[in-house]
Amino acid sequence: MIRPLFRRGGAALAAGTLLLLSACGTTETPTASTTSTTSKEQTSAAAGPVEVIDGRGKTVRLDAPAKRVVALEWGEAEMLVTLGVMPVGVADTKGYATWVTAEKLDPSVKDVGTRQEPSVDSIVQLNPDLVVMEAERGSPLLAQIEKYVPVLVAKASDASDNLERMRGDFTMIAETVGKRDTADQVLKDFDAAIQQGKQKLGAAGAAGGAFVMADGWQEGNAISIRPFGQGALVSQVAIAAGLKNAWTGKVDKVWGLGQTDVEGLTAIKGEDVRFLYNASDGSDVFAQGLEENSIWTSLPFVEAGQVHKLTNGIWTFGGPKSCEQYLDELVRVFTA
Repeated sequence: MIRPLFRRGGAALAAGTLLLLSACGTTETPTASTTSTTSKEQTSAAAGPVEVIDGRGKTVRLDAPAKRVVALEWGEAEMLVTLGVMPVGVADTKGYATWVTAEKLDPSVKDVGTRQEPSVDSIVQLNPDLVVMEAERGSPLLAQIEKYVPVLVAKASDASDNLERMRGDFTMIAETVGKRDTADQVLKDFDAAIQQGKQKLGAAGAAGGAFVMADGWQEGNAISIRPFGQGALVSQVAIAAGLKNAWTGKVDKVWGLGQTDVEGLTAIKGEDVRFLYNASDGSDVFAQGLEENSIWTSLPFVEAGQVHKLTNGIWTFGGPKSCEQYLDELVRVFTA
């Protein structure tokens, strides 16, 4: 499975391929009370050698927790900032600023090229202790970078249990930067946020409410739609909060993502369904490309006025803080 990428910030699928894709409220930086450690044992553990097994099953060893880290995907970059470690380099910092607002990058963070083709030279020049990338990068790029610096490969997605996968990636990264205590607190807060969201939805009579989450993009006159199925990360956030995914079409086994067109959306029944979509870069095919499409305008959720654009900058492939943003959005939509 190739990492989902975006054309003009919108989702892009490889031509003619159904499942291989061409490749989540505001939050606050953890306070000192949640990030600091006080015991001698904790301090020693955070300063000593590090050894973890990464997403490809390889043991990654560091003499000490990494301080200078380069992230080649936005989800892992977000996780690092949540942990209190500002990356020294990130692939496509401009794109990150458009699509990810849960955690902001400092102006000092260097752009190391595109997510598709990061620059090895730019990465090495930053003299990092560690490079974090995602599981599908089994290309020559991985071997090239490992000639100069240790590489930690995150699993990135697993549609069989994406919430647990996200927690695992976050904890693994925390171990490599000596921030396991911070990670434990963040995940504890995340679990509490899920329960609070579930309570708010229940109090509003929205428990069990149906949703569909999708991306859309246009190429020429053709509009393609990518629904997020049961196993997609943000879908699992919604399900954990007590909602029901109304998209039952075929999806891939890694990302939980499908492919359809406007006609395919007729399979979604019921005017109580909320249809959510992401268009952070301004390319809004649902508002600007389908407004005169008779099939689209006749869909029950469209007729009922239940089409909701996400607040810009909620990354649907992110870490705990992006997931909390998405949860806040669900509460907003279902309790309005």
